[in-house]
Amino acid sequence: MGACRFVGFALALNAAFATAFVPLYDKPTFICGRSVTSIGMGGESASVVETVSLEPKEAVKLFGRLAEKYIMLDASGGMCCYSACSDCEYRNPDGGYIMADQSASRPKWIPVYDHRAFESSGKQHTSKWSSDIFKNGPAVTKEEFISALVGMTFSTPLGGPYVSASAGKIEDTNAAELLFDVLAGEKEKLTKHRMGKVMRELANGEEGLTWPSFSKSLGVA
Repeated sequence: MGACRFVGFALALNAAFATAFVPLYDKPTFICGRSVTSIGMGGESASVVETVSLEPKEAVKLFGRLAEKYIMLDASGGMCCYSACSDCEYRNPDGGYIMADQSASRPKWIPVYDHRAFESSGKQHTSKWSSDIFKNGPAVTKEEFISALVGMTFSTPLGGPYVSASAGKIEDTNAAELLFDVLAGEKEKLTKHRMGKVMRELANGEEGLTWPSFSKSLGVA
């Protein structure tokens, strides 16, 4: 069963018993990121409650595929003129300038944008997740998402338990399935726009999703 395990489930033993439970589970519920699965029984709905428990290293295998060494942090696209204007919307509250971009020695951020360009400097960056996962269109199914993730190159990232490049192969897709559920919610397909939007929410408005926020979204301590 891999990283996932069933904590328990309740099935209706008769139609009357099942009916009594319908109001409790009439909407999909998130438990550790995985949607509760509904089962039809005698025309009524019952529920199977699944709790997903991931090994941290399995989450690192995903993060090391999606994270990058470089990120553009200035959402304005480099529009600040750096003239120390007191009311500039492109400056930090403390008065300092927003750092335009940043690099790290190992993959550290999953950019929340699909593409960004600085007209002032000519710099541009297309995030790895947008080009690799959505290379065939603006939306993917769960199966397509998992296949794309498995096929992405893994590099040992900054954050989480150490996983070498040679040990980064995904053999159990439970973590990838859970990530799709977190990003797509109740949708059957995940769009590029939604993935960026949800990641920004998970990153608390930052331009990149780092390991602490990423692991938290998957329920990994």
